[in-house]
Amino acid sequence: MLQGKTILVTGGTGSFGHKFIPMTLEKYNPKKIIVFSRDEMKQWEMAKLFQGDDRLRFFIGDVRDRDRLYRALDGVDYVVHAAATKIVPTAEYNPFECVKTNIHGAMNLIDAAIDKGVKGVVALSTDKASSPINLYGATKLASDKLFVAGNSYSGGHETRFSVVRYGNVMGSRGSVIPFFMSIRDRGVLPITDPRMTRFMISLEQGVELVWHAFEDMEGGEIYVKKIPSMNVTDLARVVAPDAKQEVVGIRPGEKLHEQMIGAEDAYYTYEYPEHYKILPVINNWDQDVNRIKDGKKVEEGFIYSSDNNTEWMADEELKAWIDTHYSEIGKI
Repeated sequence: MLQGKTILVTGGTGSFGHKFIPMTLEKYNPKKIIVFSRDEMKQWEMAKLFQGDDRLRFFIGDVRDRDRLYRALDGVDYVVHAAATKIVPTAEYNPFECVKTNIHGAMNLIDAAIDKGVKGVVALSTDKASSPINLYGATKLASDKLFVAGNSYSGGHETRFSVVRYGNVMGSRGSVIPFFMSIRDRGVLPITDPRMTRFMISLEQGVELVWHAFEDMEGGEIYVKKIPSMNVTDLARVVAPDAKQEVVGIRPGEKLHEQMIGAEDAYYTYEYPEHYKILPVINNWDQDVNRIKDGKKVEEGFIYSSDNNTEWMADEELKAWIDTHYSEIGKI
């Protein structure tokens, strides 16, 4: 589907973009990938990594700027929407800014994609959008709803929108693994709560889920990857086996466990070998055989959260992953 096409990635200089771009260039050989972001220094640094590859373009812009999006989407076939204000405490203390990027930015992209004839848009979501307790999660829930409804809003246009949702990305910049690694020499690691659990997904798995969404979507689906969980104390022990663990309490807006599918979504959720799919309730699309395909409806009251997960990551598995990816952890 992406072979020979023009793809734009909003927030493309972030962790996801740094993995999506080389993997997509290699697998699909697109005509062009446009990196749309607002940080010129990050774009400059990223351009050096792909020097000599004329399939890559860079476009300074902000999803808050509707006119700039219209210009950037000229001739674009597919969009991956990765731009977001996503650090939970930052969002709590800067709510207006979070809303402008995560909600208004989504609205701008939906309008621009429809008007410019984009074929498909896949938006990245987060576990925090399921039963949100913080502002970031609330804005991403609103964003998810906007992209789902965009398929109805587009009217006679052919633009289709879907969402992928996943939890903690292993080794991404600002996440727990590089944080623990950066301070383990101090001999003490701060643990917010010893009961805390998190989903564990690699950037490669996140990219593959986006690819699958483009191939599978009819419009309005929320794709949730099946991934293992891990207790934060076990994670800390793998990163720094000799360090002491000190309980410091949960940060503002932080959840004890990650949730990606709530009980209210179970009525519209179907299970597949490697993922779940939450179908849109508007227009009775949750009953559409083209969207359901070979899925099996989950049981009533089903919840997919990091504490009730049936799959758990072993210490040895995490250690092997860290050893393999050591040089890139926390860099992107």
